[in-house]
Parts: sequence; structure tokens; C-alpha cells
Amino acid sequence: MGLTKQYLRYVASAVFGLIGSQKGNIVFVTLRGEKGRYVAVPACEHVFIWDIRKGEKDTDVIVWDVINESGLYRLKGHKDAITQVLFLREKNLLITSGKDTVVKWWDLDTQHCFKTMVGHRTEVWGMVLVSEEKRLITGSADSELRAWDITYIEELKDLGEPNSKKSRGSSLGTQENHETETGDPGVDEDPEDRILSCNKAGSIMREGRDRVVNLAIDRTGRILACHGTDSILEVFCILSKEEIQKKMDKKIKKARKKAKLSSGEGEQEDSGVSVVMSLQDEIQRVANIKASAKIKSFDLIHSPHGGLKAVFLLQNNLVEVYTLNPSTPAPQPIRTARITIGGHRSDVRTLSFSSDNIAILSAAADSVKIWNRSTLQCIRTMACEYALCSLFVPGDRQVIIGTKTGKLQLYDLASGNLLETVEAHDGALWSISLSPDQHGFVTGGADQSVKFWDFELVKDENCAQKRLSVKQTRILQLDEEVLSVRYSPNQKLLAVSLLDCTVKIFYVDTLKFFLSLYGHKLPVLCMDISSDGALIATGSADRNVKIWGLDFGDCHRSLFAHEDSVMYLQFVPKSHLFFTAGKDHKIKQWDADRFEHIQTLEGHHQEVWCLAVSPNGDYIVSSSHDKSLRLWERTKEPLILEEEQEMQREAEYEDSVAKEDQPVVPGEAQGDSYFPGKKTVETVKAAERIMEAIELYREETAKMKEHEAICKAAGKEVPLPVNPILMAYGNILPSAYVLEVFKGIKSSELEEALLVLPFSYVPDILKLFDEFFQLGSNIELLCRCLFFLLRIHFGQISSNQMLVPVIEKLKKTTISKVSEVRDIIGFNMAGLEFLKRECEAKSEVEFFSDATNSFEEKKRKRKKREKLIMTLA
Repeated sequence: MGLTKQYLRYVASAVFGLIGSQKGNIVFVTLRGEKGRYVAVPACEHVFIWDIRKGEKDTDVIVWDVINESGLYRLKGHKDAITQVLFLREKNLLITSGKDTVVKWWDLDTQHCFKTMVGHRTEVWGMVLVSEEKRLITGSADSELRAWDITYIEELKDLGEPNSKKSRGSSLGTQENHETETGDPGVDEDPEDRILSCNKAGSIMREGRDRVVNLAIDRTGRILACHGTDSILEVFCILSKEEIQKKMDKKIKKARKKAKLSSGEGEQEDSGVSVVMSLQDEIQRVANIKASAKIKSFDLIHSPHGGLKAVFLLQNNLVEVYTLNPSTPAPQPIRTARITIGGHRSDVRTLSFSSDNIAILSAAADSVKIWNRSTLQCIRTMACEYALCSLFVPGDRQVIIGTKTGKLQLYDLASGNLLETVEAHDGALWSISLSPDQHGFVTGGADQSVKFWDFELVKDENCAQKRLSVKQTRILQLDEEVLSVRYSPNQKLLAVSLLDCTVKIFYVDTLKFFLSLYGHKLPVLCMDISSDGALIATGSADRNVKIWGLDFGDCHRSLFAHEDSVMYLQFVPKSHLFFTAGKDHKIKQWDADRFEHIQTLEGHHQEVWCLAVSPNGDYIVSSSHDKSLRLWERTKEPLILEEEQEMQREAEYEDSVAKEDQPVVPGEAQGDSYFPGKKTVETVKAAERIMEAIELYREETAKMKEHEAICKAAGKEVPLPVNPILMAYGNILPSAYVLEVFKGIKSSELEEALLVLPFSYVPDILKLFDEFFQLGSNIELLCRCLFFLLRIHFGQISSNQMLVPVIEKLKKTTISKVSEVRDIIGFNMAGLEFLKRECEAKSEVEFFSDATNSFEEKKRKRKKREKLIMTLA
């Protein structure tokens, strides 16, 4: 038997280069007692906390119990994606908006939708509650913010109004009648069961003509802000009742003066003057804040020094902070901080490691950044053109960037200056490869040419010392656009990938043609040659990777590598292992000798553009369309290929389970709510553990009965062999083992595990539950399982005559045990309240005692001082 080849596992080390992801919102957080200094932003699967001084959804709503980590129920009713959800603080109600142009009100006590607002013509993208939750403001795909007055039925009954459709008016007797959109029949499902009424109060017109992206208020409820798909945040102020009254008094005074002037000097006919209060009198525009790029999310907070502070997460991986004073007549926003150094403004398209594995180069459309690998801090940022390829110059003191316009840009890392720009190609410069002798490099571009360059020292005009430069030595003209170039390690051969889906091999010294590698159906986007020069691997847009022999050009194997285009490929130094990156968000490791897939590195949320392997092979850095840079580290943990393949099969099975139709709970619908769970591999395994425990209980019970019969026939005690599973749990009873299995299931997976459990196991579980209840242990867990089983198997249980006495016994036992638990909890709560009062009283006594002692000490010192003064006198 041959030896099994082992590999070392690569694991995720860190995420850097990302300031914030666009699919989440940014919020101010209080940290170390400071408000308005720290912000939390989404960063792929992480949440980053930044110091601003220093630096899709489905059509269902699931209500979750965050303590049990499980779903309570699922609310169905929307016909398209849900865009926002709001809880009411004072009422157990929920508001949802969706792309189906409606806003729905849900009663969480009865779990049904009791009101549907149909007054919007386009998708509802955002909403917010203001004025102590008595007004709802919604934003849709047009430039209109609609305001709705909310009136609760209890308030209407107190006012003695039989009709819930109360017209909107003010204490001044003014009224504005806009188009009524909630008076339609069909808005309320049942007029007798209505909890509240919603009437349109008016509209506020935004300056933006696109859809509303975010609509929010500050924590005081006074400032309202919204933004669209552009870079402008519109800020409004919600006036208080006193401010509205003052404003209306001025309006009335002005109207009376105007009426007096129009009717004549000597006439006094102003008794009939009245003014109409509009929504614009209650919600006043303050100012617009223009950010430097498109806004993805924002948050508002009042600064300790007065004024408003707004923080923005922008589309270009940037965080900005602005301050605004709404109380001034013409407030002007001022940008006070921005976080830029932590990442690029656009996708990183090229990565490189320094020769000592310490520094990482990343380049995007506007900048080049140098990172310290150990600290992940950006140590240098330099402006550049759109970068496509890069390399560290031998010595790691300079870097070279190849751009989309065909230029070579040479930078000095010590000063961060651009030393030289060379017009290298007439089109995009797609690839660059350092020569093995480190005296030069080769480039390939869209102008169908391959150019050879040498390093040289030239005299610097600004300095007495010489500086590094490059000069072109040779050129190889081809018939197709060049996509990638690579030197062989012995510098005898040069591989060139062309747009015609072939890879051509040339001799470096004579530039004569040697081999042509053809077989890909789409162009080869990336390739690399192993460190011993024996193999060349090519990755194509046809999603395949081909491994070729470099001596004869024969194809050793073709591998289906990714679900989308293979974007980058690189060998691990001194091995035949290589990594590939694809548009399917994955990085994969392969063995070019055994043609096997070793492992998949998952973490990126969007397309992976490029990667770089460190010279010692211990680290990998990758970049993605999610604007994150990820560092992967090789560990000492051995990776067994068979185990990895088994894990991959389990992952595929989990995906297939997730795509299956979810089981339906019989009689589960209550109003508009449904069971919130989802079948996963974990819940299936939990159900299997329960079934195995019941099977063990049945087997052991049968063995005990058989053992009793044997002992009775033999007239003496015969030792009973102990089950090894029960022995591992401390030689417990089979029934106790079943309870341990139930206790070991995660709270969030319990209902779903019981849901997929066959009914044949339910009678045994109910009988065991009666035994567990009598013992008085884990009452809450047992009640939760019992009530769920009764709900989903009610018909079968009630029709089974064998289970009727079991249910009757469970009814009595459950009521008594739950009452005992309730009394214990009540006693404990009362005891804790008593201890709390005792501690508070003790603290007050100690406080006054300390104050008395301090007063006596001061009094004693004062008398001593007076006595000393009298003595001196």
C-alpha cells in the first residue's frame, strides 16, 4: 500500500483593505463612554468599528426570539421583496413595506395583517415613524415623501367619535384636504376588528428625482433625513407644537395685516381671517448635504457641542462625517472627518508580494497601496492610473505598475514619488513578468506585442545620485492581443497567452516559435509555470484549467475548476501545487501531479479578481469585487484529502437540502403566520439523534424485560450487560439518555427537528415526557417540545385510543408542574426585589454615613485651625 500524500491546510487569516460593505447600514455607536466618535459599518461577514477622529430579501417576515435563537412565526402577505420593517414601541404591532407598492400592518398578538395601505403608485423603499409614533412617513420610487396620520381606536373612543376615519385638523381650526388614499373599501380587512386608522396628511417633495434609498430620523425624533441613489442627503426638521403654534401665529398676523390693507385703512374686517396649515408648516427643510460619492447608508446623532452630526458610508469604500447646525438661519454642512487610508476606492485588480514576504502591493483604478503583512496597516499610498498588473523591483525599494492606457509607472517606496512614466504599449498593458535573472522584465499588451525591458541607472535631474529606470531592448510582434506572459524559471522559454484561445511558447534568446498549446474554447486569462519548469497551467474563461507538459506541449489533464471564469492562477513556489481564483467567489487549491482538488477557500462575497502567493508559500492574498483584501495563511495542520472530499460532499448535500421544498406543519397557519423554520443538515441530524435515542430506549427496555424473565426462570440474579453509550454518559438509564439528547439540541433547531421526526416515534416520546414531568426536571424544555408535537400531530394523537390516557395524565402533570415552576420563579423574583431594595437602602445609609463622617472631619479641622489662630494671636 502506497503512502498517502498529505497537504497543509490554508485558513483565513484576516480581512483588510475594506472600510465598509454596501449591503448594510452605518450607525453611530457609544464606546468607552464617548458618543459620536465611533461608527460601526458592515464589512462582508464582519462588523468594523472605526474611530472617525483617527482615522436582498424575500417576501416573508420572520419574527425571531433572540433569547432562544429560534423563529416564532412567519408572516406571509407581500407579493414582492420586503424593503423595511418597523416595530412600534408602545403597541405590539409591526409595519412592513415592500416592492409590491403596499405597506402592511401586522398584529403580533394574533399574527395576522389587519391593514394594507395601497396609496403608493410605485415600490415603497423606506419608512419611518415620527411624532411619538402618530405619523408614518414613507418614501417610494418617486420624488414624493408621503405622510400618514395614525389614530388608534382607543383614542377615538375617548373622543366619542364613532367613525375611525378622523379628518386631520389643527388646534387652530385649520385643515388641509389632500387626496385621500386610505378610505378605499378593501384597505381594512375587517372594519369591526380595526386597531387603528391611517389617513394621508400630505406630501413633502424631495429635490431628488430618483427613488428613496434610506429614510431615517435621529434618536430625538426631530431630524428627518433621506437620500436617493445620488450623493445628496436631504435634511428636514420636524417642528414641535410650540414652534408650529408660533409659526401659525405669524401667518395669521400676516394674513390679518394683508386683509386690513386690502380692505382699506379705516375698516376693521379681519374677524373672518383664517389660514390653512400645510404639512410644510410642520416639517421644514433644513439643508442638503452633498457627499463626495454615492451614499449607501447614513446615521444621525446630536453632537455634545450642539448641532447635528451625520456619518456616511459611500459606494467607493469611504466613510465621511459632516456637521450641521439646524438652528442657524442658513446652515452649511461642514465635512469634519473621512476614513480613506483603510482601503481603495475601486476594485483591486493586481496584487504582489515583496521578496521578504513582509510587504503587500495592491493597486486599483486610482491608487497604489503598500501594506504591512503582519499588522495589515497601509504604510504608503500613491496615486496612479488604472492599474492592471504590478511587480516589486528586485531589492523591494521600487515598484512597477502596468496601466490600462499601456503605460509603465515606476514608483519609489521610500519617498512615495512617481519616478518615471513610460509609454510602453498602445493599448492596455495586461501582463508583466519579472525575468528569473532579475535584470529586467517582459510585458504584454493589447497592441499585439510583447516587449522586453531591462533595468538601468540614469542620472536624476533633481539629485546628484542616479536613480532606477527602464529601457526597452526587444519586441515580439504577434497577430493577436496578448493577455498574459510568463518566463520559464531557467529563462529559456517565454509563454504568451493570446486572444485566439491559444498559448504560444517562444525561445527567449531567438524569439523563435517552439510550441502551441490549444484546447481551450475561450481565451486564456491567466497562466503560470512551475518552479522546476516542468509544467505550465492555464486558466480560461471557459471555466477550465489545463495542465501541460512544457517539454512536448502535451495536455496532461483538463480540470473543471470553477462555476465561472478563471481569473487568476499561480503555482506555490518549489511545488506542483497551484491556486486558482474565479468569478464564482472561490479560491481553490489543486495538485498538478495527481490532478486533484485539494481545498476550497471561501470567504469572498463577490467575484475574485486576482491573488498572489508569497515567495515562501506561507501566505496568499486575494482581492474581490466586494472591495476586500483577504489574507490566507498556511498552517501546520495536515489536510487529509479523503476527509476534505467528504466535507465537500456534505456541503453539497446541505445545499441540496436547502433547495428542497420545506415541510408544511399541519394546521400551522394562524391568520397570515406560518412556521418560520427551515430544514437544514443540522436539523436533520438532530432528528436522527432523537430517533437513535428512542431506538436505544426501545432496545434497552426490551432487554430489561427479557432479563427479568431470565432471572425469574433461573431463580437468581443474572448480570445485565451495560450499553457502552449509556456507560459513556455515566451508566444512566435509557430514559435519561433520551432527555440528554433533547437537551443537547440547539434551541434554534428544536422545532424543525421535531417537525421531520416520523410519527411512529411520538408515542414513546409522550410516554417518556410523562415520566420526565413527574421527575420535575427541565420543565420549560419539555413543555416546548410537548406543545409543538401536539400542534403538528393533533389529528393522529387524538384519534389514537392508546394515547388518550397518556394525554390525560400529561394534562394533570403538566399543569401542576408548570404551576410549581411559576411559583418558584415568582418567589425568586420577590426575593431578588427584596435584596435589591436592601442593597439600595444600604447604599443610601453608607452614603449618608460617609457624608456625616466627612462633615464631622471638616468641622474638627476647622475648630483645630481656629484654635491655632487664636493661639498665635
